[in-house]
Amino acid sequence: MNEVAIIGAGVAGLTCACELVDRGIDISIYEQSERLGGTSCSWFAGGMLAPYCERDTAEHEVMQRGLVAAKWWQKHITEVIQKGSLVLALPRDRNELERLSRLGKQCRWVDQSQIEDIEPDLADFSGPGLLFPEEAHLNPRKALQDLANYLEMREISIQFDQAVRIEDLDAKIVLDCRGYHSHDTLPRLRGVKGEMMILRTRDLSLARPVRLLHPRQPIYMVPREDHQFMLGATLLENNERARFSVRSMLDLLNSAVLLSPSFGEAEIVESAADIRPAFDDNIPRLYRKHNVVFVNGLYRHGFLLGPSLAIQAAEAVLNPKQWQELPRCA
Repeated sequence: MNEVAIIGAGVAGLTCACELVDRGIDISIYEQSERLGGTSCSWFAGGMLAPYCERDTAEHEVMQRGLVAAKWWQKHITEVIQKGSLVLALPRDRNELERLSRLGKQCRWVDQSQIEDIEPDLADFSGPGLLFPEEAHLNPRKALQDLANYLEMREISIQFDQAVRIEDLDAKIVLDCRGYHSHDTLPRLRGVKGEMMILRTRDLSLARPVRLLHPRQPIYMVPREDHQFMLGATLLENNERARFSVRSMLDLLNSAVLLSPSFGEAEIVESAADIRPAFDDNIPRLYRKHNVVFVNGLYRHGFLLGPSLAIQAAEAVLNPKQWQELPRCA
C-alpha cells in the first residue's frame, strides 16, 4: 500500500508529488490522459513566476505565497530564467502603472531610453514602464516534463490512461489534483476560461516576459525558444473548454501589435482555450473529505502558487494536527 496516491499529473499533482518524494513519502500518481499535459490547463500556461506583478489583479496573499516559487522550481527543473518582468503601458494608461507601482513596491520606473537598453526590440514603444528585476519565468511544458523526470529518477512513474476511482485506490491518503474535473465534489469551484496563442517571428526578441496594461485587453508576452512567444490570456467566466472566440483572438492580437508592430507579421503557431479552476476569491486551498485532500483552485497562478500549495499539502499529510485543521469538503 502506498502512503499517498495522487490523482492528476498537472502542475498541482506533480508539485505535490515532488514535495512528498523530497520528504521520503511513498507515492503513486494516476493521470487519466494518455500523455503529460493531456487534460491539464497547465500545458497552456505562461509560466511566469511573478509574485509582484500579480498584485495588479490578485490579493496580497498571492504575492506572499508566490515568493517561494522561483527557488522551488530551481531545485526541481533544469531552467528557470530570472531576468525580471517588464510592465508597459501607453502614455494614456500611465495611471495603471502608477497604481501597480504602489501595490508592488519591488519595482523601478523605466523611461523610453531605459526600455531600449532592457529590451532593444521595443525601442519604439512610446510609453513608460516598470521593471520588476527579481521575477522569473519558465517554460511550462518543459517544466512538467522535468518534474516527471525528477520523479522517475526516484523510481516514481506516472500511470497514464488511468481514470481511477478514489474508492478503488490502495493508499492511506489520496490527493485529488484534478483541477476543474473535481467541480462535482467541490461546489464552490468554478471554471474560468483562458485563451492563449503561440506566435513566431524572427523580427523581434525578448529576454523576459513583457506585460502590456490595457483597459480593454491586457496581455503578457512570454519568450520561448525558436523565436516563439506565448501570448495570453483572456479571463472569461464560463466553462467552455475548447471554444476560442473571434473577439478574444482579435483583442489579444490587437494588444500584441500595440506592444510591437512586428507581431502583426508573426505566424500563429498554436491557439488554445482551457478552463482554470478557481474558488470565489481566486485563492487556492486544500479541502479534506475522509482520507482525501482536494488540492485545487490555482486559478491563473498554477506555476507561481503550485509550490506553496504542494508544501502545504505535504505538511498536512505528515502532521496530524494540520490534517485535522483542514476545512472539510461540503
